[in-house]
Amino acid sequence: MTALTRDCPFCLIIDGQAPATIVHDWPDAVAIVPLGPVVDGHTLVIPKTHVSDFADNPDVTGATARRAAQLCRDLDLVHANLITSRGREATQSVTHLHLHLVPRRNGDALALPWDPRGEGSVRAEGKVTRCPLGGPYKA
Repeated sequence: MTALTRDCPFCLIIDGQAPATIVHDWPDAVAIVPLGPVVDGHTLVIPKTHVSDFADNPDVTGATARRAAQLCRDLDLVHANLITSRGREATQSVTHLHLHLVPRRNGDALALPWDPRGEGSVRAEGKVTRCPLGGPYKA
């Protein structure tokens, strides 16, 4: 591990210097139980290469997403979210790419902002906003 990643908690876990509950270990990634799982079965899939977020290295991001998809199938998760963030304002708490694999069940009360069923839903009804790439999308 380089000096640039010595203070990264995920790098410390990958290097065996910090404890974690390992769900699966691949040559290029590891799946662990997060410290505060939001539902039973919530898992973090983390690349063994230190990249700050999903835009930092698309190849590592793609490989890590494949591992998350494999784990989803291996665990026979029929309903799940795969979530990652980039930056503090997007709720990224650790600056090392990690994907949240979150099993979902009817009535699990886990509200996501784009879920019209959840109380945590944030929507401006009927408002159309122009996407920076040129396409319209509903806000």
